[in-house]
Amino acid sequence: MPMLDVDGISLYYSVRGQGVPIVFIHPPVLTSVNFEYQIEELSEEFRVITFDIRGHGRSQYSRQPVTYPLIIEDIKHLLDHLKIKKALICGYSTGGSIVLEYLLSCSDRALGGIVIGGMSEVRDKSLKQKISLGKSLAKKDAVPILALSISWSNSNTIKLFTKMFNEALKGDARNIEQYYQYSLHYNCTHLLEKINLPTLLIYGKQDKPMYRYAHLLHENLPCAELRFIDDVKHQIPTKAATDLNESIKHFIHSQ
Repeated sequence: MPMLDVDGISLYYSVRGQGVPIVFIHPPVLTSVNFEYQIEELSEEFRVITFDIRGHGRSQYSRQPVTYPLIIEDIKHLLDHLKIKKALICGYSTGGSIVLEYLLSCSDRALGGIVIGGMSEVRDKSLKQKISLGKSLAKKDAVPILALSISWSNSNTIKLFTKMFNEALKGDARNIEQYYQYSLHYNCTHLLEKINLPTLLIYGKQDKPMYRYAHLLHENLPCAELRFIDDVKHQIPTKAATDLNESIKHFIHSQ
């Protein structure tokens, strides 16, 4: 099991394939298992890198609060360890916000970004309530409830659900709460025009509450391409894996 020591914290990661490096970032509670289908297919053409954020899955609990800047520093340490100067950064849901922050704070270490159902800020009441509920449950140490609900909604087979659930159960409630907390108040909308790297925005056509965020990013990012995937809501990496993987392939080949 590959582990990387970062300032005394053991981070779990995996690397598969060769070619353009792509780093995948998962949302709270979930782990790198969320990108199982991307690892399987995209590693045939690219170097697919996944990791568990501190206090999630197989990565250790972090005494330092989990914030986007800390997660980005961990990604940079991982890239250094793998001797990779630049990578394509891909994030799902709140992981998409981390992509934006990465492109803003260390563009010299990025080839571009892929935002899957992501946002530059939490603007609407519904999304605020969802993230606040996650934060509240984590604060009450209700990781099993979160793990069950989120793993079930993001899985398309019993086999994947079991794997996602078992890994999510390993998460530390304190770090999960911190991840939710930072996501709830993050806002980089006013800085989007500074991101000049190519960015692919992918959303589910049935995920209508996220339309406002899709268009907000598309209108403000200078080099953004927007794609809606049919017949799926938010859970694109697992429930629309084939379309997502093809979109990523096309995006990379077109650069």
